[in-house]
Amino acid sequence: MTKLSTREYGPRRILVTGGAGFIGSHLCARLLADGCEVLCVDNFYTGTRTNVLGLLDDPRFELLRHDVTFPLYVEADGIYNLACPASPVHYQHDPVQTTKTSVHGAINMLGLAKRLRAPILQASTSEVYGDPQVHPQAEDYWGHVNPIGFRSCYDEGKRCAETLFFDYWRQHRLSIKVARIFNTYGPHMHPNDGRVVSNFIVQALRNRPITIYGEGTQTRSFCYVDDLVEGLVRLMNTPAEVTGPINLGNPGEFTIRELAELVIELTGSASKLEFKPLPQDDPMQRQPDTARARATLGWEAQVPLREGLQRTIPYFEKVLSAG
Repeated sequence: MTKLSTREYGPRRILVTGGAGFIGSHLCARLLADGCEVLCVDNFYTGTRTNVLGLLDDPRFELLRHDVTFPLYVEADGIYNLACPASPVHYQHDPVQTTKTSVHGAINMLGLAKRLRAPILQASTSEVYGDPQVHPQAEDYWGHVNPIGFRSCYDEGKRCAETLFFDYWRQHRLSIKVARIFNTYGPHMHPNDGRVVSNFIVQALRNRPITIYGEGTQTRSFCYVDDLVEGLVRLMNTPAEVTGPINLGNPGEFTIRELAELVIELTGSASKLEFKPLPQDDPMQRQPDTARARATLGWEAQVPLREGLQRTIPYFEKVLSAG
């Protein structure tokens, strides 16, 4: 898989909203490595300064505290809009603000992109498919989403953001890119974000029971963060007529119980499995159809789950030992 360099194919000064978050911090590091100037914008609701500490000494990196629900007046050649809490614990804590971040944030960033005539990429989510009735999920599937449930602030907020992006494309001919991100994991995940990979690793390292909701037969597909970032950069660097949406994820499918057992094995934990009731609207299946990403971007995930977990576990060991 040949890597594309933004030095050759893309704009130079890049704005990354949510840039101090889990995925955003990895994206900022990648863009700097590709020779870009990076303006990282974050309100630090879920992102942390720690995630970008290693970038602060780079003269091409700038960190700005800002909430995207308010307008932003800066200069950039391209925008990655990643700002939004992505874990259930965080986005359900203040659901109104979550919806505002997706919707008002999209409006503000699209307005900025329109003024700058700059391409803009929206980090959407596999949650736009809801609890899918089609498996695996391809981009032409419209989804099966509860509009009034506990997860709706995130699911419907992201769906509305996609609507806004495509309306700006149709009405203003703005250059847009929409990536639908499937479960992603790796270093810089928040240890208390409630996502299944971080939950299982933290519980295993502490030798506490591994909490499984339902019977653990629901499936997920797990993409290592470096693979995802490669896909985002490739999508941004496509010609203007390529808008997406494009699924980005690892199509390898695992049950939640299989993930728990693998984490216990790799950590050498004494943890046992503990089963609890399944939360409302929790999807039973999640697997990306990545044919469009392969055809359009020449991209597919490279890191298998076992290897990705082996890269991720030492990060959590360091975080827990420091805490």
